[in-house]
Amino acid sequence: MEIRDPIHGSIEVTLAEAAVIDSPFFQRLRGIKQLGFGEFSFPGATHNRFSHSLGALHLAGRVFDQIFQGYPFSSPQVRWRLRQTVRLGALLHDVGHGPLSHTTEEVMPPLSQLKLKLDRPQKERKANHEDYTLKLISDSTLTETLKSEFIDLKPLHVCELVDKDLVSQDDFFVDGGNDLRPILSQIVSSELDVDRMDYLARDSYYCGASYGKVDSDWLIGNLTHFNESGRVYLGLNRRALYTFDDFLISRYHMYLMIYFHHKSVIYDEMLQRYLRSPDCDFHLPSEIEKYIDFDDHRLFSQMRESKNPWAQHISRRQPYRMLLEIHDEGSECLKDEVSVLKKAGIDLIHTSSTGRLSKYYSTGIKPRDPIFVIDKDRGKKVQVSPIEDSSKIFAKYESSRKIERLYVSRDNFTQAQSLIG
Repeated sequence: MEIRDPIHGSIEVTLAEAAVIDSPFFQRLRGIKQLGFGEFSFPGATHNRFSHSLGALHLAGRVFDQIFQGYPFSSPQVRWRLRQTVRLGALLHDVGHGPLSHTTEEVMPPLSQLKLKLDRPQKERKANHEDYTLKLISDSTLTETLKSEFIDLKPLHVCELVDKDLVSQDDFFVDGGNDLRPILSQIVSSELDVDRMDYLARDSYYCGASYGKVDSDWLIGNLTHFNESGRVYLGLNRRALYTFDDFLISRYHMYLMIYFHHKSVIYDEMLQRYLRSPDCDFHLPSEIEKYIDFDDHRLFSQMRESKNPWAQHISRRQPYRMLLEIHDEGSECLKDEVSVLKKAGIDLIHTSSTGRLSKYYSTGIKPRDPIFVIDKDRGKKVQVSPIEDSSKIFAKYESSRKIERLYVSRDNFTQAQSLIG
């Protein structure tokens, strides 16, 4: 079966994968916009989690084939089931997202109410979209589709690629004495995963921006594997290291310029205030089969019917106006302005958006599964080093970048301008 995609062209899917794509829970992703309120700033950004997930599936297959070309699997059957599992992991990695993606995690139930039947720490906290993803894969009608279509793997194995904290229940990912789970998990989620490869290209395309355009073909073509003490990790040929740097910088700039656009930020903040209001009656269900009915349309319909002022601001496209914006690497910069406006009795919204090159290397917290740089150009001996020791990009962008903004209602905008002018 062939699916035409504006980013990747022809995407080939098997009949078994098509059954998963056609399942109600995956089709639900058609109603979840990839960039939430992003279309209010970039009118073309109406793409959804559905198309992004198909792109991730496609790239997972490409990356697997590149990394494991010539790899000595014990049998073609082992190669097939591992390739299929990583494609399913990429396809389903976002299946648990709530309406408007991350924003509505505020109204998800306590994690305990999801009743996850998985070997992982059950902390006392709210559930998030990753918890819903694991529930949908492991314990829902989608699970039955996976079981019936893929007899050589279990839904649990897909979960183990989506969540690295899950304890392996068998030796499914071990072949020839080597554990391939680390590298397969990295294909799904890492600093160099297919999720990012797709959404950067897709989001920049639909936003009409150039920040996310990266030479993905060269990046993929230089991916390889590295075996360290029986555990196999993602490797990158040194000649593509500058492309990796560009990949990280592109994502960094996409956050600062696209994902943290001032209009998206204020709509997200107003939605948060609505969801936290005592009169908010929008809540995501813990009963997983009911989750299928909750998408962006359901949320917007509920807000249109609500008398909550924040819901009305959003429904009527009447956001607070941005009064001030400061880009800085330091601490809070707008204390004086906030104080002046509050003394004048002006209602305001103060937001802070933090952009960071890497959530791992920039904070000193290294990922569990490292990425290695493979250097084959130094004579006959191959040189191998962790990517943080090979690239200077992490040190150069070590500090985070903050965007602080003040917003006020349209009625108070002129007065607020005069007070801080």
